[in-house]
Amino acid sequence: MKKTVLDAEEKDILESYDRGEWRPIKNPKAEIKKLREYARNTLQKDKRINIRMSSKDLDQVQVIAAQEGIPYQTLIS
Repeated sequence: MKKTVLDAEEKDILESYDRGEWRPIKNPKAEIKKLREYARNTLQKDKRINIRMSSKDLDQVQVIAAQEGIPYQTLIS
């Protein structure tokens, strides 16, 4: 059986769980509904803007977006 290797963040989460720092949500359905509504409102894009920036700045934004694995437009927004 292959042993799972955890990164530092995953180890912190597991240790936190083992210490009993995690508590169940009293009403998970209501919490999910609330969080979905938050996400819907946050992700809703209903306005368009134009931004002027130097080619150098745009190139840097595109490099960072590529490193993150997301479109540069998403990074800017």
